[in-house]
Amino acid sequence: KPRQIMVVPELPKTRSGKIMRRLLRDVAENRAIGDVTTLADSSVMDLISSGLQSGKGED
Repeated sequence: KPRQIMVVPELPKTRSGKIMRRLLRDVAENRAIGDVTTLADSSVMDLISSGLQSGKGED
């Protein structure tokens, strides 16, 4: 059972459309976000990180 569910407008995807689950794991586990140079839109990670820190997740 997930501890927290967060609804976001977009997921971090590569230019070819693959979801980068590694980055989602980094955010969820409070680790430094790795390389985002292959993302189609790197601002997505900022939105996800700020949403997680402000506690917008649902229980």
